[in-house]
Amino acid sequence: MTLLTGVECFSQPRPGAYTEYQLKAAFLYNFTQFIEWPSNAFTSADAPLVIGVLGDDPFGAVLNQTVEGETIRGRLVSIRRFRRVEDVGGCQLLFISRSEKGQLPRIQSALQSKPVVTVSDMDQFVRHDGVIGFVLHENKIRFEINLDSANRAGVKISSKLIKLAFSVHSDTRKERD
Repeated sequence: MTLLTGVECFSQPRPGAYTEYQLKAAFLYNFTQFIEWPSNAFTSADAPLVIGVLGDDPFGAVLNQTVEGETIRGRLVSIRRFRRVEDVGGCQLLFISRSEKGQLPRIQSALQSKPVVTVSDMDQFVRHDGVIGFVLHENKIRFEINLDSANRAGVKISSKLIKLAFSVHSDTRKERD
């Protein structure tokens, strides 16, 4: 599966058109193909790669349907939902719902230095230490990457994914627009 880039987001889906969260679910799955986690991110050699959702779930069944039966580097992809950041364990990619905006500093602190790629569609997410943030640009879903946050999490993001990003944030690299 190839990464979707600059996908149009329609407020009223046309017949056959994808909804916003169908597209974002596809992005989440595709992100996992371009990220390398350290071995300590997994409880065992055959542990699944877990995509988690923290807070109110905007995806519903769509996220499960998107990854059903899929594997990444020999690991089955599974979905878990969490109500509290304290329950987040064994998760490699975590979508943080907008419902958690007021808790974001506490969430980021709890996940600090853990091998978890945080993703959200909250405004300015990557500027608040998130790793990947969804943004709308010219009515298209795009994403930003914070390389410093990725480095703190101990994950390596492929240059292929970095090149597709709408903007990249880092102390050592200028933003791209």
